[in-house]
Amino acid sequence: MIRRPPRSTLFPYTTLFRSGSETTNTCFASVLPLLIRHQLVSVRLLREKKYFRVRSRAVVQGSRRSSRRYRHNHRRRLLGFQTVTMAKRHDREQDTPMKDAIATFFGFVILELFGHLNEALRRMGFLRIHSSIETGHENYVPLYQDFADFYKRYVFRRIRDCWNRPISSTAGAEFTILDRTTPDNGWHFQFTGTSTRAINMGSYNYLGFADNSGPCIDATEATTRAYGGATCSTKMELGTLDIHRRLESVVSRFLGVEDAITFGMGFATNSLNIPTLLGKGCLIVSDELNHASIILGSRLSRANISVFKHNDMQDLEKKLREAVVNGQPRTNRPWKKILVMVEGVYSMEGTIVNLPDIVRLKNKYKAYLYLDEAHSIGALGPVGRGVVDYYGVNPRDIDVLMGTFTKSFGAVGGYIAGTKKLINHIRSSSFATHYAASMSAAVAQQVISSIKIIMGEDGTDEGQKRINQLATNTRYFRRKLEDLGFLLYGDKDSPIVPVLMFMPSKITLFTRLALNDNIAVVPVGFPATPIDKCRVRFCLSAAHTKEMLDKTLEVCSKVGDIVGCKYKRRKAPPLSLPSPSSSPIHKYIQVWSGPNSAKLFSMTNSSSSLLNHNGPLKTCGSTGFGHA
Repeated sequence: MIRRPPRSTLFPYTTLFRSGSETTNTCFASVLPLLIRHQLVSVRLLREKKYFRVRSRAVVQGSRRSSRRYRHNHRRRLLGFQTVTMAKRHDREQDTPMKDAIATFFGFVILELFGHLNEALRRMGFLRIHSSIETGHENYVPLYQDFADFYKRYVFRRIRDCWNRPISSTAGAEFTILDRTTPDNGWHFQFTGTSTRAINMGSYNYLGFADNSGPCIDATEATTRAYGGATCSTKMELGTLDIHRRLESVVSRFLGVEDAITFGMGFATNSLNIPTLLGKGCLIVSDELNHASIILGSRLSRANISVFKHNDMQDLEKKLREAVVNGQPRTNRPWKKILVMVEGVYSMEGTIVNLPDIVRLKNKYKAYLYLDEAHSIGALGPVGRGVVDYYGVNPRDIDVLMGTFTKSFGAVGGYIAGTKKLINHIRSSSFATHYAASMSAAVAQQVISSIKIIMGEDGTDEGQKRINQLATNTRYFRRKLEDLGFLLYGDKDSPIVPVLMFMPSKITLFTRLALNDNIAVVPVGFPATPIDKCRVRFCLSAAHTKEMLDKTLEVCSKVGDIVGCKYKRRKAPPLSLPSPSSSPIHKYIQVWSGPNSAKLFSMTNSSSSLLNHNGPLKTCGSTGFGHA
């Protein structure tokens, strides 16, 4: 008999947080022409006999796999699905040099062999066991020993001095690091009683609010005296104070949305609220480099997860198209809802999400968009409202806006913003509001004070100066690093600047030598990154002066020559894009001068004039360019 094509499973544009029994299809009129066309295509395919006869798992004409692929691709062509022409960004990524890749993998193999040898000698009693031992469970299977534990003991332990360094001051532009030494190769550490004053290039203090003096700390101290140190209750019981209501009102006004809700922990804002929005029969389309909190929340929701390549709009459209056409596995029923989950700025790559194209795709396929602005809120945009402000996108086009107060605001906690209907649902149904203690009043006041400074409601332009200074520092530092020959990842407006060094031994040596010259940086390696893509990450701040950045660049150049990590092979791209008339993709891009066409980024240091920014570069159609 002839196999019939699966019935169309177009995604119904239902409400985001209601169950399937309560939802109504609001897009039937918009998908009816496509549905009719799909049925006509099916009839045409049957007439052309593209569906082959099958006899007990044997395909008469060709293999089953090739025939299915042909039918699928042929149906897509007839339905009019075309590959979107996209103007790609400058590709800053570079493959790992072969010699470094071989040396990295060979080094890990040697470390693992020596680790197993040490384990055998310790079991035989020849070596002392420094790690914790489960007493009274000699005949039990180890409760927590696995490869991760083995990796920490015999790989990470050797370079542990480069991480978890204790400080004894605020995490400002400079901080004080407590010196320590290890007598047994990283098993234990002892304080020496001395300290080192270093330039802080590793904290997420984007706007410089992590200070212990100034108007924010004065208001926080007064609030602590009035409200005490903690709420000692959940938001649904006795943990919602009047200052929390004021905070949520300020956040929603700052973001330009109807309402917002705040939580005491940024990680829990994702992991405990995503299950509130999704369940079985839903689909999450997630970027492959999303944060661990998003991954955990997605798994807890029990929704199906589809992963697309990082910031790849063609792959995202492919995933959305397949989800709309094919529906759920086995049953081919429509998904209850589809939610695209992305971040504004990716903390390990320094890349900025291609938000205009994602908004276009989510509107095209009637999906929802969840945007995590943990690293972009306050750090991007002419007025510091994140990647939405950076691209000039209407915040009401984002269904769920999420962010944290840990980075740009010098506090802790997170928020979710959107429509009143969405926030009311989260307020009444979220695990975070029922089982987690609410944010302390002092932290809420810190966030309120910093946001009012950013918006200029304190009567000064201090907030705008900090935003401009951060943008200036970011471009200046990134450009100078490229000129020195370092290989960088990420976008030029991202305050996170990863420098590729590929080998774990190089990032540890670079970090130790830089600290000797009073520069504190963050090394990042496996498993946070691929095993052969180790890097050192710089985090810029508005509190950094040009003298601090110049000293850091000088130390980086000297240490980079010693370590041998200047991998740059090609000349850096120009700061501005080519004119539309000279570009082969001029028909896909459009330059405009909006209300902020004056200099958005100004050099506050009189000795430098790096930028002359004449307005943002907007995207139109399917161009992949971001902000120039």
